[in-house]
Amino acid sequence: MTRLQLPDRTLDLTEPAVMGILNVTPDSFSDGGRFAQLDSALHRAEQMLAEGARIIDVGGESTRPGAPPVPLQEELDRVVPVIEALRRRLDIAISVDTFKPSVMEAACAAGAHLINDIRALEEDGALAVVLRHRAAVCLMHMQGQPQSMQAAPHYEDVVSEVASYLRGRADACLAAGVPKEAIAIDPGIGFGKNLEHNLKLLAHGRRLGQLGFPLLIGVSRKSMFQHLLGLPVDRRLHASLAAACLSVWQGAAIIRAHDVRHTVEAVRVAAAIRQASSTDTEASPF
Repeated sequence: MTRLQLPDRTLDLTEPAVMGILNVTPDSFSDGGRFAQLDSALHRAEQMLAEGARIIDVGGESTRPGAPPVPLQEELDRVVPVIEALRRRLDIAISVDTFKPSVMEAACAAGAHLINDIRALEEDGALAVVLRHRAAVCLMHMQGQPQSMQAAPHYEDVVSEVASYLRGRADACLAAGVPKEAIAIDPGIGFGKNLEHNLKLLAHGRRLGQLGFPLLIGVSRKSMFQHLLGLPVDRRLHASLAAACLSVWQGAAIIRAHDVRHTVEAVRVAAAIRQASSTDTEASPF
């Protein structure tokens, strides 16, 4: 699938898109508090657009391991004014990162095009919001809950189990009337997975892509790079770019990132090499 249908536009994914992360929270693992005020959030969104982001993903509740829940009204107060302002000022696809149907409803009414849900629309009422607003959706896999998901994640076959779950949630959306062209999928790197699980999923992106939906990969600054390389969060850029490029090689259509300019450049190179590979014909090895 090389496109994603939004309510008022089609997002062409022939070349992978970079989704810029805009956390309007005080406690996100990487940039908590930096963009919690409206002016700073808008400035950062404008900067990401200039750097090549094609989607802005607005989040008002941290889902890092161990993060405490955020009251509904507090999350609404964080995300709705930002989405309203983005819709007025910028011509860009807007995503809301939430699992709460009430936040989805308010965000879509404010102008969000895409619901990015770590619970894959399993909450009561979530699917109804998507249908009511004709929103696009990204369905993510998560084992457990944010507060405890990293305690002891276990799989017999992580790639098969994640693929089966995402297939099931996509089928539920299709059965409810969500168009196939409006669905993307995300294996949920770091959400109830250890390092081995994350590496397996990144290595087998093509298998996930065979489900027939655009594949979103989010690896930016994640703790897997601490486990793999011993790097603190502010030194994970190069590792994040390496994983992003390999994800594009594996077929990822959307890369979610904090460091937009660097990621856009890296993704364009990886996509160009992938495209050159796809046009190869049998030839002499010499």
